Amino acid sequence: MPVSEADWPDLVDELDCWGTAGQVATLWWRDDDAATASAALDRQLSLAGAVPLALAVVPAAAERGLVAALGYSSQVFVLQHGWQHLSHAGSDKKTEFPATRPRAAVRTELAAGRARLSALFGDRALAVLAPPWNRFADALLPVLAEAGLGALSRKDARRARAPAAGLVESNVHVDVVAWKGDRGFIGAGAALGELVGHLRRRRLGAADPQEPSGLLTHHLVQDAATDEFLSRLLAVIAEHPAARWLDAAEVFASA
Repeated sequence: MPVSEADWPDLVDELDCWGTAGQVATLWWRDDDAATASAALDRQLSLAGAVPLALAVVPAAAERGLVAALGYSSQVFVLQHGWQHLSHAGSDKKTEFPATRPRAAVRTELAAGRARLSALFGDRALAVLAPPWNRFADALLPVLAEAGLGALSRKDARRARAPAAGLVESNVHVDVVAWKGDRGFIGAGAALGELVGHLRRRRLGAADPQEPSGLLTHHLVQDAATDEFLSRLLAVIAEHPAARWLDAAEVFASA
């Protein structure tokens, strides 16, 4: 039952339905393109507060100052955002890992990225790939385990919990950036429509009920309208007994 536009009461009504069914709607938050400490990242961390945040970090560009910026918060986990965030797709849709790339090269880059993030962030760096542009060729999925990665996070409802041997997938479903427009906020109606739609499909069994509903942000291009939306969303979820944010360690616990 797709939902194209929704409002705040629609979200509350959907969460009420989860509560009536004796269930808790699980959500998680991924923020992409981190590499350095910045005022934009500081604002995002402040906005998140005690809500868990999964920060997708570009390994080749990651600076030590980012470690200090994250402090010792147990609420922030680091995911691997490719290697260089560089497209190898030619004229096709951007992706760092198209099916045409040699497996050995992909394995080398992913392993190097995993090692660098582990060295910088220790246990907070999870063995999870969040590929740039949310694209990773299915033909290359077996390479992830070879590079020491046990999980994948792309965009939209997953087709399978385990898309390859030794690999689990948990995706994001609501990207709040209008990439085909001005890179501002997509609007509350559109964002809530995607969120309510995924929650409803999970509840009714039209989507995997065990895949938490994922929110995707990009702190470097985030505008005031997005901040306002996120603040209200966080408040609504915090106040509802049938909703809970998961941290990335919970989302990918079986990885």
